[in-house]
Amino acid sequence: MNITPLADRVLLKMEVAEKKTASGLFIPDSATQEKTHVAQVVAIGDDHEKIKVKVGDKVIYDKYAANQFKLDGVEYIIVQMKDVIATLNA
Repeated sequence: MNITPLADRVLLKMEVAEKKTASGLFIPDSATQEKTHVAQVVAIGDDHEKIKVKVGDKVIYDKYAANQFKLDGVEYIIVQMKDVIATLNA
């Protein structure tokens, strides 16, 4: 199924929170109950003047602005461009 956001909206694929730290320590579920606010851009709307990200970018988004849904076992969210706070660069 193909999802295309409208106007200045951005479709994001949520990142799974790590269950283990880089040093090998396991993080309990109680510590990771609040989901991460980092996601990857999957699709963008057709208002290219307002949209400042591209498909494949990793972004941080406002946690209260997202419309979440699950499709084929994958969690997605749709946000307006104004709710994308920053892009992450490697």
